[in-house]
Amino acid sequence: MKLRPKYRLVEHFAEIDDPRIERTKRHKLIDILTIAILAVICGAEGWVAMESFGKAKHQWLKKILELPNGIPSDDTFARVFASLNPEQFQDCFLHWVKSIAEVSEGEVIAIDGKTLRHSYDNANGKGAIQMVSAWATANRLVLGQCKVESKSNEITAIPKLLKMLEVKGCIVTIDAMGTQTKIAQQIVGRGGDYVLALKGNQGNLCEDVEQLFAHAQSVNFVGIKHDFHQTIDKGHGRIEIRRCWTMEQTEFLLGGEKWAKLTSICMIKAERRLKDKTEYETRYYTSNVHNLRFIKALKS
Repeated sequence: MKLRPKYRLVEHFAEIDDPRIERTKRHKLIDILTIAILAVICGAEGWVAMESFGKAKHQWLKKILELPNGIPSDDTFARVFASLNPEQFQDCFLHWVKSIAEVSEGEVIAIDGKTLRHSYDNANGKGAIQMVSAWATANRLVLGQCKVESKSNEITAIPKLLKMLEVKGCIVTIDAMGTQTKIAQQIVGRGGDYVLALKGNQGNLCEDVEQLFAHAQSVNFVGIKHDFHQTIDKGHGRIEIRRCWTMEQTEFLLGGEKWAKLTSICMIKAERRLKDKTEYETRYYTSNVHNLRFIKALKS
């Protein structure tokens, strides 16, 4: 079955600038890019592995690529990618990923920060590279990444990443580092919804949410409009129970009007049992979505 044109790599990389001079072009740029991307998807971790993948799949690749001079060498892959404009390549790649991801309305996009393993350089006094990534939970695809600049943090990288994404109709979840009024406003302004984790760095907001749920629990939620959902996961000798309560009493939150279309608050109590050891954790969230959609986002 043929891919529709909007899904094809060539459609998304057609405008990328070719850095090579004309007399050195033994291979078409789109052939080099396509083989490299497919190789990485299949687990290749270097230029030699890309060449090996191309040779192993040569007959199949000839059906979809021109390959006028066969499979490019590992040196060719290295030279071409070293010369490409990285921002231009990233833009083309993200447009292609978005086209095949087909992020649908109501899907959850999880934004999270990670430290790249073995990326530190002690000899030159450079710390590990920090990245912020956006993950489409249903399709299990990374939709975009943004490097955290040195002497900065995730708060500055998240707005840049959001500008790269199409979040209209989606629910964006972010850990406590990204729980900022400007980030919530940016998500809502682009047609999305948010679920943001709360911790002590949100000051009064976190304290107010904790107190509201403490009061609700003290009266067993009697007379308080709420929703409850529970999940139980078992496997490998481990049992994890998540109990989730959501309420829409945001009018009692001090400074709640600063948060774009704030609608719901949530408390999750997680219980993890492993052999004879049990751990407990309580987490709080704030959101502009109503209870049932809130629960769906947290389950993702």
